[in-house]
Amino acid sequence: MNSNSGQVWEAVSELIRQRISVDGFERWFQGVDVLSDDGSKMVLGVPNPIHQFFIESNYLPLVQNAVNEVLGCPRKVQFVAAGTEDVEPLPSASSTRLPKNSARSRSPVAAGSGMNLRNTFDTFVVGANSQFAHGAAWAIAKAPAKTYNPFFVYGGSGLGKTHLLQAIGHHVLNTPKPGKVVYLSSEQFTNEFIDAIQNGTLVKFRRKYRSADVLMIDDIQFLGGKERSQEEFFHTFNALHDGHKQIVLSSDRPASEIEKLEQRLVSRFEWGMTAELQPPDVETRIAILNKKAESLNIALEPWVIEFLAERIRNNVRRLEGALMRVASYKSLSDREISRDVIENLLRDIFQEQARKAVTIEQIQRKVAEHFDVRLADMTSKRRPANIAFPRQIAMYFSRELTRSSLSDIGDAFGGKDHGTVIHACKLVKRRLAEDEQTRHVVNMLDTQFQR
Repeated sequence: MNSNSGQVWEAVSELIRQRISVDGFERWFQGVDVLSDDGSKMVLGVPNPIHQFFIESNYLPLVQNAVNEVLGCPRKVQFVAAGTEDVEPLPSASSTRLPKNSARSRSPVAAGSGMNLRNTFDTFVVGANSQFAHGAAWAIAKAPAKTYNPFFVYGGSGLGKTHLLQAIGHHVLNTPKPGKVVYLSSEQFTNEFIDAIQNGTLVKFRRKYRSADVLMIDDIQFLGGKERSQEEFFHTFNALHDGHKQIVLSSDRPASEIEKLEQRLVSRFEWGMTAELQPPDVETRIAILNKKAESLNIALEPWVIEFLAERIRNNVRRLEGALMRVASYKSLSDREISRDVIENLLRDIFQEQARKAVTIEQIQRKVAEHFDVRLADMTSKRRPANIAFPRQIAMYFSRELTRSSLSDIGDAFGGKDHGTVIHACKLVKRRLAEDEQTRHVVNMLDTQFQR
């Protein structure tokens, strides 16, 4: 903790004041406090999430440059909203107030865990898309390594994988006898492993991860292709599993579809429970938005919530970001919120959503037209090469461009099982790597789907 952080922030504030309007400074920076400063990162507290969202969207580079200029060296800047901090506030020259519901009331073992304190089971909205994964995660949190071990959860970006992992971690850390929880990304695991090799600290590295009671690794798919990291994680996995310690992993795809992942790791990832998170239905999306708005004390008319839920379908993180953007606009503007205002405000999100709104039926029709086969051949049991390969291409695109589960894709192709879909995707990927003609066809179709 740097005792001069308050004075540093005063100097930074003065620079910011000189570079933006008086109204802008008073509106957004008057309530900023220094919460912590460890010499590498300065954590700044703001009154509410709307302040955090607006400052990060509009002023973060300015603040970062001002901090670096005052200190004469780089220092990372992070903003956190009151009630969401996982750091102890630092008294400053400008203020010594504590944010409401600060992390001081949380278990001290949660500090520095790298987990967001908001990602708990209480804040996770359960829908038909996530009921199975949530139930498994809750069972693990109550009794680590007693039920499903390992637990492998997969799904598209922004569907709640990280939330579920961290909810497990928070529950374990806040029990009367908390175990040692280690949470990190696979990229961080790889980077620390490389540093340990270079610095001769492999023993310390291995002790850190192999002594965990619960090891949770996000985005394990990025381990693919990293041979030495896979070797190290293989032994770490075995040590923990043999010691009856809980392992939780997340990925954007099933273990069997992770490219360049050793088969021995694939088999281990599939030892325990595998659960898929799918995009939430519209009712669940409305519930997510209502819960988020309530937690942030945001008041929006019901039609606004329903409009956002209907227009943004496949990414919960993007859905919540849209809510924050609309709420920020409302807090800053005297204009009425209308559909035209929202359309303009969220144009980029809606355009991206529309670009990716491709159905399996559309894929089947487009592929059938290209290869001059009947649409019925997409779902038939016939297997001549002139039909089988187009069908595999369509399965590949269904997996890549939609959020349908493997079983749903199989059903859409005449009741094929998920293994058939996986085989089709692997075959197409192999031919993409080996055959120029296949690459040309797939790229041409991909361009048409993305219009």
